[in-house]
Amino acid sequence: MHDPAAHSFTTADGQQVPLGERITPTSIAPDRPTDRHLWIDASQGAAGDMLLAALIDAGADAGSVAAVLELVAPGALHLQTRQVMRGPFRALKVDVIADEPHPPTRHLSDVAELLHAEGVPEVTSALALTAFTAIAQAEAAAHGTSVEAVHFHEVGALDSIGDIVGVAEAARTLGVGRGSSSVVAVGTGTITTQHGVLSVPPPAVIELARGWQVESGGPPEAGELTTPTGMALIRALCDTVEALPPLTVESIGTGAGSRLRQDRPGVVRVVLGTPPAAEATAPGPHEVAEVSANVDDLDPRLWPDVLDRLLQAGAVDAWLTPIIMKKGRPAHTVTALVAPATAEAVARAMVEHTSTIGVRIAQPAHRHVLDRAWVPVDLDGHRVRIKVSGDGARIQQATPEFVDVAAVATAQSQPQRYALARANAAAWAAGLRPGAPWPTTDGGQGS
Repeated sequence: MHDPAAHSFTTADGQQVPLGERITPTSIAPDRPTDRHLWIDASQGAAGDMLLAALIDAGADAGSVAAVLELVAPGALHLQTRQVMRGPFRALKVDVIADEPHPPTRHLSDVAELLHAEGVPEVTSALALTAFTAIAQAEAAAHGTSVEAVHFHEVGALDSIGDIVGVAEAARTLGVGRGSSSVVAVGTGTITTQHGVLSVPPPAVIELARGWQVESGGPPEAGELTTPTGMALIRALCDTVEALPPLTVESIGTGAGSRLRQDRPGVVRVVLGTPPAAEATAPGPHEVAEVSANVDDLDPRLWPDVLDRLLQAGAVDAWLTPIIMKKGRPAHTVTALVAPATAEAVARAMVEHTSTIGVRIAQPAHRHVLDRAWVPVDLDGHRVRIKVSGDGARIQQATPEFVDVAAVATAQSQPQRYALARANAAAWAAGLRPGAPWPTTDGGQGS
């Protein structure tokens, strides 16, 4: 973190970097337990460079970020930091400097190739690719084309790629396991883009905001407060919109954008901390509600996305049940299990992303929950998290996190069932099996 009176910036790995000078890449920081909660205050908007600055200000390993950027684009991406004042407040400004005078037009496949450069941590590349994929999907929806055909314009330039990859690596070095954000201020008025003059929020931002809570956040002349990069990173990092949750605060970061505003400081704040121990998944009953609807006219190819959207809106679980409706019509009941406080938000998401014209909210119900932990095992140099559950003394179930298994299968060009069998064997060898003692470490949340 910065000392406001200092003339240098201390990175998390101990580098003393004079403000205004480039950060020298160091070694890639090792993975740390993902037991921290990140809360993003986006009430003044968000952009990629602002989020990167806020995370570094909160203690992310800037040397490791610089090292990853060097792997993604050797010799072409550099980090530079400086302390600035935004209104009466101090903030960190981070610039990703790109040696790319004439950026080529890039597609999602081109960006994915950069992200999978040798040495880039898998967690970092996966988070960055999630953000880029979301942008591609938003652009495809806005322009009526396919994800594969989308041309990244501003966001495909190396400096924008550096912002997204930098945020992903910064989050990894901070040990972020879960994230949430405030309501996102998107702005008002118009902006000039490569597509001409567009209303704020532009199409990509409003597409990325589907299922999320946004507000204009200012007077008519506010302009663009949240960029597509900023919105995509919030969606990649966060799973719900909420006021600052109960946390033991460990660090705070304030990141500044490039634009000086008269009506507001124009910063992003992040708060990093650990939830109260009692909030976790302690055994016992937890009050929940069920949000459900019967749907008989939705293209079945849309259901996987619907379930993902419900989880993003705050559901703790979501599923489909085949049913037969009147006159013999085949249909599905879509059901989401939610905390009572998020029932309305999940109901709105269900109405938005399905063809139903109404939903049912049944409460209260009680959910008996076991202790859970995610413990990493090594699979030929790849990190696979094992989700264990039990009573806190003994393991009852141990299951490989399938996202990690799929990543190993892809990296090693083998069927997923082979990678899954090997992950189960690695878990067993590591003592993560039914009846074994409860693990002493938690490697971070999975799905």
